[in-house]
Amino acid sequence: MAETSATITQVEPEHPKGHRVQQRFPAWHHLALGGITLISVFMNFFQLGQNGFGSYYPAAVRSMMDNWHNFFFASYDPGGFVTIDKPPVGFWFEVASAKIFGFSPFSVLVPQALAGVLSVILLYYLVQRHFGVVAGLLAALALALSPISIVTNRDITIDSTLALTLLVGAWAVLRAAETGRLRWLLLSAVIVGVGFNIKMLEAYLVVPAFGLLYLLAAPRSIWKRIGHLALAGALLLVIGLLLLRTRSRLTLALTALLGGAMIIAPLALSYPSKVTDAQEIVAVGKAALSPKAAAGIVTTPCSSPASATRISSPKWLTSTIV
Repeated sequence: MAETSATITQVEPEHPKGHRVQQRFPAWHHLALGGITLISVFMNFFQLGQNGFGSYYPAAVRSMMDNWHNFFFASYDPGGFVTIDKPPVGFWFEVASAKIFGFSPFSVLVPQALAGVLSVILLYYLVQRHFGVVAGLLAALALALSPISIVTNRDITIDSTLALTLLVGAWAVLRAAETGRLRWLLLSAVIVGVGFNIKMLEAYLVVPAFGLLYLLAAPRSIWKRIGHLALAGALLLVIGLLLLRTRSRLTLALTALLGGAMIIAPLALSYPSKVTDAQEIVAVGKAALSPKAAAGIVTTPCSSPASATRISSPKWLTSTIV
């Protein structure tokens, strides 16, 4: 009996638990992922913001920094009269960054660049979970070096934020398909609903794939799977429809009234060297419209005295349809 114990004592040190874990997750995987992450950081952050502002969205970010009303409604002008053509959630990160680092091209673009880096890391873990570390590293490298991904990560159009959000939703639905638990499926629906409030119907492109995955792979009876999907779909619609209630000033309604001919002129903050007068902005907008639609374009003062003073400055010019 003593000899047996001695033999066991001698065998155990040869296969320690830490050694088995190290064999399963070799250090080179982490080094490779770190290298890919550094590549993504370089591609997304190198000389970020050197070209300044290339659209009217930074002007909306600046307006949203003024007060909670503009922040919640994604207001285009300081007076909170006009909203932009996107939901507000995606721009909240850019507003927070501008508040922390100051309003500049770099601070406004940082959230998108960071979302691109996080998407590379998250994609690796999602792929390697089912297909191995080599496949995960190849997927992460492809995303990090994809030209369209790099361009998007260096732009203000919040596509990178949406991509990261949907990857988190993919993680949740994978957990739901593995366990069959309703809470993971509902979490995925909530995340996709948040994505709808980032860039509207683009977020729903993944819904058929998510639903089909759960329907085919979840370890539940077919009727339970269908019931779970129905609940998740209802929750998804509820969260998405919250957008319609909060954004009561939809510019799409004005577009329909004018036969689709709607122009919201960029603030002079975006193009300070080219635009110096409110009437010049209106003239540019009218030139692109039909006579009937152009007749409805006028400059509009802000409702609050504080904002009205600011909007009279060349950096805070706007025109709206009335």
